[in-house]
Amino acid sequence: MKEIVLDTETTGLSVRDGHRIVEIGCIELDNLVPTKNIFHFYLNPERKVSEKAFEVHGYSDEFLATKQKFADIADDFIDFIKDKKIIIHNADFDIGHLNNELTLVGKQKINNSNVIDTLELARNKFPGSGISLDALCKRFRIDNSKREKHTALIDCELLAKVYINLIDQKEPKLNLVENTESKALSIKNESDYYKKVIIPSQKELSDHQEFLKKNLKKNYF
Repeated sequence: MKEIVLDTETTGLSVRDGHRIVEIGCIELDNLVPTKNIFHFYLNPERKVSEKAFEVHGYSDEFLATKQKFADIADDFIDFIKDKKIIIHNADFDIGHLNNELTLVGKQKINNSNVIDTLELARNKFPGSGISLDALCKRFRIDNSKREKHTALIDCELLAKVYINLIDQKEPKLNLVENTESKALSIKNESDYYKKVIIPSQKELSDHQEFLKKNLKKNYF
């Protein structure tokens, strides 16, 4: 089963205030294993970044001014997420901004039925506890030392590990089954694996029985 772990960075909190997306990051999972399929773009939001947003992600107006606009990558984004579940932490925020961008370019909105919100999973699993991405990384002992700023791809990488832990799965080990089976087959094919079977003589069996009678009269166990 293929899923998409998704994160965005924006110019500010509210779509109602005209805030836009400045970064989209997506990592594809295939049966919980990250594939090489990654979707990542910095975007020109066509407006200024708020001071609070800049403190969070550090993307300046000058840096973003040279990037593509959402309209330029909209079709590729839609193709990337098509027919896949989308994993997001605090989905209302990201979906709100994504659907605003899709509406602005005349595209169909993302259906919430295709979205899994890890914030809700964490809230149900750990009621009353910290459920931010950093708090969950700490709980599951996931190294988040690279997260000096909020960046979409790093957050996706962390969220993928958090998600696996939230649904009570161990992080998959690539080719574990295949490697185990191949090792077993290689052992079986090695001639020195098999040992010659030596059948005891009748006298040896008789001597063994006599030894047991004489020496194991007590219960040593």
